[in-house]
Amino acid sequence: MNGHKAKKSFGQNFLVDQNIIADIVRAIRPEPDDNMVEIGPGLGALTRPLLKALNKLHVVEIDRDIIARLKTDYPQDKIVIHEGDALKFDFATLGTPLRIVGNLPYNISSPLLFHFAAYAARITDMHFMLQNEVVERMVADPSTPAFGRLSVMLQYRFYMEKLLDVPPESFRPAPKVDSAIVRMIPIPSDKIEVKDETLYAQVVSAAFGQRRKTLRNTLKAWLTEADLAGLGVDAQLRAENLGVAEFTRIANHLSGRA
Repeated sequence: MNGHKAKKSFGQNFLVDQNIIADIVRAIRPEPDDNMVEIGPGLGALTRPLLKALNKLHVVEIDRDIIARLKTDYPQDKIVIHEGDALKFDFATLGTPLRIVGNLPYNISSPLLFHFAAYAARITDMHFMLQNEVVERMVADPSTPAFGRLSVMLQYRFYMEKLLDVPPESFRPAPKVDSAIVRMIPIPSDKIEVKDETLYAQVVSAAFGQRRKTLRNTLKAWLTEADLAGLGVDAQLRAENLGVAEFTRIANHLSGRA
């Protein structure tokens, strides 16, 4: 561990399994000229192999002890260190097209994913290690237990695929949860059918705000049962029964009406 103690406040669990690390790097397929940024490099499990393949790697790190290591342990002509919180970082400053990788802190993974989504048009792809439960929610189909707001809010922006499972014993300290690697590829802007993204987010939020209630109740401020029927949506269904296509239809209808 090189003497660094994992900090709970930063949600730190360091990847140590060399086979898993090799699998992740193979999935990322870094090319020398890639414009890549790693979120939370930690003790360098991914940083080292990525630097072997890349001409340059950007890293975003909040932990001052780790920043000090980054400044001494790596060739400074190849690593560009951005000190601070990834949630507040402006990824537009890194140029385009951008590739993002990282073992995301599980305590802020959903806000981070939404933050990255704002830069989708500039991004080629993203590969993340996340809590398995979060990855299952990201890729879930409607009417399955894992399907929810996160699924609908990410699936209209990204093609997503769960690549591999990572057991707790692959980390030090071992987390109490299973992890997984997910690949996210932005859907081209001309293929995104949502006309007003803010309105889409509001509709999704309202629908999932009271999960056990039917759409007739959760969306009554927006639409009548007849409106929903006209859109081919059964008002007796719940939010979890609708996919991206249905939510898009509803939001676009409201957008047209406004």
